[in-house]
Amino acid sequence: MLKIDGVLLKQMIISGANNLYNHYPEVDSLNVFPVPDGDTGTNMNLTMTSGLTEIQNSSDASVYNIAKSFSRGLLMGARGNSGVILSQIFRGFAQGLKGKDEVDALELASAFDSGRQIAYKAVMSPVEGTILTVVREASTELSSKVRRNMPIDEAMQIFLDEAKASLIRTPDLLPVLKEVGVVDSGGAGFVKIIEGFLLALQNKIVQRNMADVTVGSSTNVKLGGSKIGFGKEKFYRINFVLALPVQEAASASGKKEFIESRFSSILQAHGKENEVKVNGLEVQASILTQHPGNILSYAQQFGEFASISIDTEGGKGFGSKAKEETKLKETAPVVEEKKEEVAPKQVEPLGEKKKYGMISCCSGKGIEEIFKAQNVDQIVSGGQTMNPSTQDFVAAVGKINADVVFIFPNNSNIILAANQASEIISDKKVIVIPTKTIPEGIVSSMMFNPEVEVDENTSEMNEAISTVKTGQVTFAIRDTSVDGVEVHKDDYMGLSGKKILISIPDKIVAAKKLLEGMVDDMSSVITIICGEDVTPEEKEKFVSWVDKKYGNDVDIDVKDGLQPVYSFIIGVE
Repeated sequence: MLKIDGVLLKQMIISGANNLYNHYPEVDSLNVFPVPDGDTGTNMNLTMTSGLTEIQNSSDASVYNIAKSFSRGLLMGARGNSGVILSQIFRGFAQGLKGKDEVDALELASAFDSGRQIAYKAVMSPVEGTILTVVREASTELSSKVRRNMPIDEAMQIFLDEAKASLIRTPDLLPVLKEVGVVDSGGAGFVKIIEGFLLALQNKIVQRNMADVTVGSSTNVKLGGSKIGFGKEKFYRINFVLALPVQEAASASGKKEFIESRFSSILQAHGKENEVKVNGLEVQASILTQHPGNILSYAQQFGEFASISIDTEGGKGFGSKAKEETKLKETAPVVEEKKEEVAPKQVEPLGEKKKYGMISCCSGKGIEEIFKAQNVDQIVSGGQTMNPSTQDFVAAVGKINADVVFIFPNNSNIILAANQASEIISDKKVIVIPTKTIPEGIVSSMMFNPEVEVDENTSEMNEAISTVKTGQVTFAIRDTSVDGVEVHKDDYMGLSGKKILISIPDKIVAAKKLLEGMVDDMSSVITIICGEDVTPEEKEKFVSWVDKKYGNDVDIDVKDGLQPVYSFIIGVE
């Protein structure tokens, strides 16, 4: 085979997306830090599934049109840094195919090289030993070896072989990978996608496992059921509405029967407390699960989410007010042919027109209330778990009737998605304040002044970020050693940024040791945000100790954040 067209590219994308889906928990498990929010595989999988949804009903024979539509879906569905970088790789890939109905090996190599260039440009400070390195070295190798009239599958084999070799070398470029004994998770996810591409070219299109996905070589994880090495079992009530595409080949009743049969596996895996309804071309589901990401990944292959809500353990089913809610599909992306970029559909904003608006990303009802008290207009649900997509931010911005909108991501893994949303929106000025933690977001948003100009507000909020230190207490999901600290599964770890300061079995002792490492002579305010797992007795014990040790020298502010995963989030100003 010397050329591929749009029909074959679609098959390659389907195979690549399915191969990643079948292995994404394995990619998640490569997270360097043993925290329960290692979701690189989940983010890449949801991003790929969003791209796949965009082309699933297309029969276009143009390789460029398929690549362009796929890129559009990836762009709007991109979650986390890995998802955003993946969307940029295929954005460049699509640009490299512009105007072509079919391509040969030389043109395919050029498209991958274009993807490499665009991905590097999208990241302000590219880090080697990541997915960026894998795509760079693989595209460079292919460009050096490709020749005219080379079979497409031979070219893809060269690309895949070098991608695998590059992935194996990532620990040599990132010492922390070598210390923990893993390869880069984003690079591993990309390799799974390319494996699927090649298998499609060999007439071995990968099928998506409906019942389970593999973790490593021996563990099967039912959809949302068994643990993936999590130390503390946590259940979530996930409610979603899924809009199903209208397919000419199937009637509405036929589609209903198809969907009901596919979702029966979820009901069987999760018991009688769950419900899935199919009304016309819409699925309504309410499911109790430990891993909402697994359920969302499975469901997204059938349509597009109209709404998603995630409640903590004990939440109700249909009709309940969810603790964490994300409304999707407020905007629908369309392609602006001239710039080959995605332009969001306009939605009716809320309230009277004003100069400024603010958006904050967070999880936990208490933390939401903190930001709302600081006049934040919209909350985008997500953070340490379930990173929001580009489209989530676009939808939130669309609801605000303001000339300028500030976004506080409050997580380093969300900043790229927020930036991507800001570049898409053209009808208002969107400014991303690069807050990496909840305390940074709180302090930064407090500096907002509706009476001053945009530049002054931006400067003040950016400067405020450096005035606060953040610490977090969470539990370890596996045994490991990071930066010389021995970590044991189910220990409570005290984290300062990406550094593990302590790992011990006692939650309160971990919080005390963490705070002792944060407070110095310049400290004036300590903010303690308690998570949903902290009991009143634990809260009283820790706060009493803090007051006794530091109460005479600093102001102490205690809040019930009710956030998942992190028992304590501590800010020191």
